[in-house]
Order: sequence, then structure tokens, then C-alpha cells
Amino acid sequence: MNLLAIETSTEFLSLALVSGERWFARHTRVGQSHAETILDGVDALLSDAGIALRELGGIAYGAGPGSFTGLRIACGVVQGLALPRAVRVLGVCTLLALAEEASGEQVIACIDARMGQVYHAAYRKTADSWREIVAPGLHDPENVPLVPGSGWVGCGSGFASFGDALARRLEGALESVRGETMPTAAAILRITKPRFEAGEGDDPGSALPLYLRDNVALKKSEQ
Repeated sequence: MNLLAIETSTEFLSLALVSGERWFARHTRVGQSHAETILDGVDALLSDAGIALRELGGIAYGAGPGSFTGLRIACGVVQGLALPRAVRVLGVCTLLALAEEASGEQVIACIDARMGQVYHAAYRKTADSWREIVAPGLHDPENVPLVPGSGWVGCGSGFASFGDALARRLEGALESVRGETMPTAAAILRITKPRFEAGEGDDPGSALPLYLRDNVALKKSEQ
């Protein structure tokens, strides 16, 4: 099965593709130029794999939270690629993708949401899947939900921006911090590949952003 993943919730354009046992990925810092670069990036990745769009069996994407503009671009491109070809799609929470990229057994995923807040969730690895311990939410760093026990890995730009406040709030729970980790398309593909292979997948029209902040009028501060 040929599968494509797109992740544009950060300043990076992250793309990944799996064709049989072959994996391909591109992860490039593009700032706010996702719209100008994403289609060329997809074409280049397909060329690397030697397959055509019509040969895709599924498209996965980072649904959010993250940059409002980036999320809309990803969902628009997914719909544009999938609808004419009736390709199944699956969205993945970017906080879950962040946890997958961190490669820990217990992960607190935290993304800088701007305006002094963070997008936050916590996950625990069980066998080959993730169990949600704390649901995704928008919080002030000093008030993020507490997690049970210790040995947690804190990851994401939220820790890079608000490390001291989060460390105080999560004192005793954190084992290590990886502030440089971010969600990637490869992580999204690792999460969704078994789901696509099991026959899962949604109608392309369901590719919509996940917003945890209601006031989208402030989107420029998210870019």
C-alpha cells in the first residue's frame, strides 16, 4: 500500500511516504511558505518513490492543534488530492504525533500556542499504540493538568518556550525534556499505517482542522 502523510502545523513542511517496505521523508523549515512549497514537495516525494498520485491508497495529515494557517493548508491540500481520486484520509492530533516522535514510553506533549499559552496532552505507550492519559487542551503553562507518577518525557516547543514554568508545575513527574522535538509526517505515518492497512479511513471531505482555541481571529500570532 502506498501512503502519504502531510504535517504543516509548525514552521516546517514535513512530508512522508511509504511504498511497500520503502520509506521516504522530507522535513524542511519553510517559515510561512507552506502554501508556496507544499505541492512541489509532494511531487518531489512521489518522484523519489517512483509512484503517481493515482497509486496512493491513503493520505494522513496533522489535524492540529498548531498554526491556524498551516492546518488549513494541510486540510485543503489533502482534500484537493484525495477527493478526485476517492482516496481515504486519516487525521492525527499533532500532540499525538509529537509523542510518537519523542519515542518515550510516557510523554507529555506540549506545543507553544503563543499568547502565553500551550497546547498540552499526555500519552502512555501500550504495546503498539498510544493511550491518552490527559486529553488535548489549551492551558497556561503554570496550570497544565498534572500526570500520574513519574518518569515522563516532556517534549515540544512548549517546553522550549516555557520550560521553567512547566518544570515547576510538573515537578517530580518529569524524567527528561526534549524541547526541540516537533510533530513530523513520518510520525503521523507510523501511527496511521496500521490503521489504513486494517481498512480504516474517512471520506476526504472530513479533512478538517482541529482548533483548541476558539478565537481564530488571532491566527497571525499562531503563524
